Amino acid sequence: MDAPSHSSQPKSSFRDADRHLSGLDAQTVARLLEQSSDIAVIIENGLVKDVAISSDDLRKTGFAAGWIGRPWIDTVSSDSRTKIEALLAQGETSAPIRPRQVNHPSGGVRDVPVSYRTVRAEGLGPTIALGRDLREVSELQQRLVKAQQDIERDYARMRKAEARYKMVFEAVAEPILIVTADELLIEAANRAAGKVLGIEPDRLVRADFPGLFLPRASRAVERMAAKALATGSAVSEKTELADGKKVSLSASVFGQGLEARLVIKIGGEGAAALKGDGDRTQFLRALEELPDALVVTDEDLRILAANRAFLEMAHLSEEEHATGARLSQYLGRSTTDLNVLMSTLKNNGSARNFATVLRDRFDSEEQVEVSAVATGEARPPLFAFSVRIVSRRFTADPAPGEELPRSVDHLTNLVGRMPLKDIVRDSTTLIERLCIEAALKLTDDNRASAAEILGLSRQGLYSKLKRFGIDDKA
Repeated sequence: MDAPSHSSQPKSSFRDADRHLSGLDAQTVARLLEQSSDIAVIIENGLVKDVAISSDDLRKTGFAAGWIGRPWIDTVSSDSRTKIEALLAQGETSAPIRPRQVNHPSGGVRDVPVSYRTVRAEGLGPTIALGRDLREVSELQQRLVKAQQDIERDYARMRKAEARYKMVFEAVAEPILIVTADELLIEAANRAAGKVLGIEPDRLVRADFPGLFLPRASRAVERMAAKALATGSAVSEKTELADGKKVSLSASVFGQGLEARLVIKIGGEGAAALKGDGDRTQFLRALEELPDALVVTDEDLRILAANRAFLEMAHLSEEEHATGARLSQYLGRSTTDLNVLMSTLKNNGSARNFATVLRDRFDSEEQVEVSAVATGEARPPLFAFSVRIVSRRFTADPAPGEELPRSVDHLTNLVGRMPLKDIVRDSTTLIERLCIEAALKLTDDNRASAAEILGLSRQGLYSKLKRFGIDDKA
């Protein structure tokens, strides 16, 4: 009868293992197992029969003490028990052996991670698990994660610092350019510099700095830059822009990494025109605590400044989130609203109690009224808008002594006497009349303003006044 086949065991990669290794004694095999792993475990029927530890670090900590005689699965943490079951099952098949990481409780703060491979001896022999200590690898991984978190925190701080720098750079009323030292190319320009030079700040980036001046003046500008770089101190120069406007320049040097940059401040006719704008902006900042929203825009209706009340209405956390955005992004049912408001401003210089809506950054709308004024003395002109929420007026509790109209009681008494659709119709009529009376009261009987608040045409309002008999009452 043929000998039993052991085809379930994986075939060795050696060409003739039976010939060369059959003479190995048990001690030699034991030394090979010890030297090929940090920990070797012999398991029979799931129980630990013997353990050999070659790692000095593991041996010094008393690792694996008391394992012999215990189920191997009881030596690991609860989250690793399924992996031990898979390792024991894996040792009995011919499938390629895949290492699995398990965690052994050590009695300390952290578990000991070990990566095991298993192999089963011929016949009904024991299962041998060869483990590699992963503590060093785990520590390296944790250091890598910590280093990555530190880098991300540093990067976040850099982004915040850059955002603060840009905000301050744009808020400065004095025209400033940042110019590279080697090629004299403009690297950054604030809004004030763009107004003086008559060029949008974005278009100034990478522009040739000497090219902004008359040909006869560009050489003097280059010499000024060279002198500032050579001496390291501030250098001034009076010159003329390409459009003939006279300006004064002040150049100073600052380091950025291994490269130097020039900070160019522009003074003279163009810069003096902006001085009043800077003072006005500072004055508006003194109105931060106003309970009504206040917004200041340029002639293109781009927001230059906004107080805290406006930021709260628009659900914005920082003023820079609003600065530079168009007012139409937050104010007006459509562009028609702002067109009507701006037409009034340009014709009369001011507008009062203009009814429209304010949208926050989540596109939620709230009814508001706007008063606005145009500062015609400034060049370019500025526009200031005061925004007040009016929808809250109608949700306030009645003043002491005031009672709801008797018709409300009359409507509630109709329940059970009339169909619901008829009660709803009468309720709608009552609410419509109450809203019209409230609008007239709020506007001091100014029917044009009342129509704007209600979103009605004047003709439509007059028709409803006549329908409810309010015209006769007045």
